[in-house]
Amino acid sequence: MKALIFATAILATSAHAQTEVPASTTIFNAAVTSDYRYRGISQTRLQPAIQGGADYVHATGWYASAWASTIKWTKDAGGDGSIELDLYGGKRGEIASGVSYDIGVLRYLYSGNELGKVKGFVNANTTEVYGQLGYGPATIKYSHATTNLFGFVDSENSGYLDIGANIDAGNGVTLQLHAGRQRVENNSAATYTDWKIGASRAFGPATITLAAIGTNADKSAYASPANGKFTGKTALQLNVGATF
Repeated sequence: MKALIFATAILATSAHAQTEVPASTTIFNAAVTSDYRYRGISQTRLQPAIQGGADYVHATGWYASAWASTIKWTKDAGGDGSIELDLYGGKRGEIASGVSYDIGVLRYLYSGNELGKVKGFVNANTTEVYGQLGYGPATIKYSHATTNLFGFVDSENSGYLDIGANIDAGNGVTLQLHAGRQRVENNSAATYTDWKIGASRAFGPATITLAAIGTNADKSAYASPANGKFTGKTALQLNVGATF
């Protein structure tokens, strides 16, 4: 799910970006991560993932993007599929000097997930609309599900509130702070808060990010069916990405 994780040059982790461009441009990104976390929950059973995407940004602020990652959770839940594909687009710009906005639509696709055939689940494919405001290094964003959310039954109209900041710490280091609240409609056991504290540094075209990520999610709601491990546990995540 993340998805909306742009490459670091476009986004700060999670999964959605803001960037200033002088003209229309296309940027490609690729990354390897020690654990694909989305909204604090591991999508890879606490194991590594390979990720990549492409982002087209028009000079007017309109953008269209595609991003993909390897995953394990749909198979672990009893379905199938090992790839998540995120397709999203929207518009970003400035409302006033120093005040930015980003609005758009995101479609998460889990090819062949077949979770609709598994008792207690529906198809994992999900659509969200989102809106974000930014001021200086800080952002606040809300994402609203217009479909069922990631396989949860009767979860249409779920929402995720995301507050974050990317702070220049000097010497090329960016401090990343994040807190989020995932509300799953009609499922209080699956509702939780997540957080992240990280630091990233660019080395030429590559960026290395090390972060501590955790949640207060219900362990029974987010235990991996494959091995029973809690997928929202507090852990360190290492990410190496590049843009080109």
